[in-house]
Amino acid sequence: MAPASLLSQPLSEIARALAEGKASALELAEAGIERHGRLGSTLHAYKAWDPDQALLQARAADAACAAGTRLGSLQGVPIAIKDLYGISGWPTFAGTPKRLPAKWEQDGPVVASLRRQLATIMGKTHTVELAFGGLGTNPHWGTPRNPWDATAHRVPGGSSSGAGVSLWEGSALLALGTDTAGSVRIPASFTGTVGLKTGSGRWSTAGIVPLCARLDTAGLLARSVADAAYGFAAIDPAWGRWAPLEAAIGARAPADLRIGIASGLVWEDCAPGIAEAAQEALATLAAKGAKLAEVPFPEAEEAIAIFRRGGIQSAECDAFLEAELPEWRTLIAPIVQMRIADGGAISARELLLRHRRMDALAQLAAERCAGWDAIALPTVPISPPKVEEVAEIEDYRRANNQALRNTCVANYLTLTALTLPVGLDALGMPVGLMLLGPPGGEERLLSVGLALERLLGVARERLGAPPLAPAG
Repeated sequence: MAPASLLSQPLSEIARALAEGKASALELAEAGIERHGRLGSTLHAYKAWDPDQALLQARAADAACAAGTRLGSLQGVPIAIKDLYGISGWPTFAGTPKRLPAKWEQDGPVVASLRRQLATIMGKTHTVELAFGGLGTNPHWGTPRNPWDATAHRVPGGSSSGAGVSLWEGSALLALGTDTAGSVRIPASFTGTVGLKTGSGRWSTAGIVPLCARLDTAGLLARSVADAAYGFAAIDPAWGRWAPLEAAIGARAPADLRIGIASGLVWEDCAPGIAEAAQEALATLAAKGAKLAEVPFPEAEEAIAIFRRGGIQSAECDAFLEAELPEWRTLIAPIVQMRIADGGAISARELLLRHRRMDALAQLAAERCAGWDAIALPTVPISPPKVEEVAEIEDYRRANNQALRNTCVANYLTLTALTLPVGLDALGMPVGLMLLGPPGGEERLLSVGLALERLLGVARERLGAPPLAPAG
């Protein structure tokens, strides 16, 4: 099979072809580089792009395979990594205008897992400055372009702003991101890809520039739930680098599923077409026998209220800058400066009180989720705005807070979360459906997502392809 055609196959099929010698990592890397050459200047997914280094890694993966050595399920697979992760041999900027010290350029456990498997690191994708924003804008390095609008530059979602874009560009088959209040799931929802936020503590955040240690989680974006399940199993320490070549986590039968539909605020003030697309997807699942019921979710509404009061991420980011990057303070863009400044307005007593309340809410939320295979709600209630529509601080603040409204629930309640594309809104932009589960529930959420994906189809089947993406 030609490399360009192979790139459109499920990740499990690509890995099988690599293992059986029917494809080479070098061919995959070259095909990804060719696609970046065609679309890279338009989509602007990457902060750091080094094709020579990617080709060296691909050749190493092929040499190991030729010698009969298989080091993991992602051997030779092209992967993009958010420029918040330290990667030995690559600079880290974390969205700031100045390169960070060498301590932030070392492999952490997640990147080390990819290295051990001889995955091909294609480049480092753009991030919002210090990961502090949900829209994906960056005035220092430019904002990646959402590939679903060929006429206007719409935001891609943040803070993992280049991750979903890199997948549609075709230069990567998986993309690593981070998620503090929605930074994996918002770009996944805005770009029509799949995003998995691991539960608190499931994946180590060592080696990743922090925003808020209490809320930070690592995660990944993928072209499909099946790819996300495969990638998760290959990276997750509990699975040990050896996901089977077929999907590592099987789909549940729809008739066996019990899905709670979160009620209240999370469905309010949605842009036209968003609630409708999410409801239609759930109705399709119900028609196949799944048991759906509305679930009161007061913990979510209180978590949103705490988020809207601000201060938690701001205080931790402010402390991080003071301790680690004091020289960067004067370089930070005004919008991010504004958000960090909130940290000085919260007392230590108030911060501790909020932490105590969040701990109590997290326990209640885990108990509520335990009775369901997943709790469902729209991922993001707004359509991706145009870059110029959020250039002013107040416009940005309003859109950013709305974009983060539903996704912040998972972080503030320490839940696991998965978003998958289920339709297009009234503007023709992707709509995500979010599934929530208790800590440690990644496999269960992925199995629910797989069941839904088998009914609805993957993004290209359900939504079509964005206009700024290669064919196939």
